[in-house]
Amino acid sequence: MAGDITTIARPYAEAVFERAKETGQIDAWSQALELLATVTADAGLAAQIGNPSVPRERVLEIILDVCGEGLHAEAANFLRLLSRNARLTAMPEIARLFEVSRTADQGVSHVLIRSAFELGDDELESLSAALTKRFGGQVDLTVETDSALIGGIEIRAGDLVIDDSVRGKIKQLAHALQF
Repeated sequence: MAGDITTIARPYAEAVFERAKETGQIDAWSQALELLATVTADAGLAAQIGNPSVPRERVLEIILDVCGEGLHAEAANFLRLLSRNARLTAMPEIARLFEVSRTADQGVSHVLIRSAFELGDDELESLSAALTKRFGGQVDLTVETDSALIGGIEIRAGDLVIDDSVRGKIKQLAHALQF
């Protein structure tokens, strides 16, 4: 299901990002989409959005009332478009994909580093420098500790996965031995 919502949300997010760049309103759109994502993700409102007996126009009015002056005119029109096309449930994913496009446009790569043990400052600086060189731009590191890795690290940046963990090597060995 997550893949389905991403498939639905991606064209909207790309169109909004292009419009935001075109008008120089990337920050304003980012704030508006964050507000809309927060509002539409609310459990009570999400139940109303998914309820076929509640008219779309009523849900739209509720969202517009809650957001108030926090939405600029184009964002309100975008919300109307989503409501008309029954895509309000995709709003949080649209906001997430917009932010992915925004950071990519700024030349920032998000990198997740999972390590079996706590990493020291020197190790993080070394990894950051190597990854900055590898990706040719600024990197935003998120570091997690995961003892299930047994040893080593796992690096994830978009579709790229570098698994230099003991657990990963054991899985490779088991696969090679057909276990």
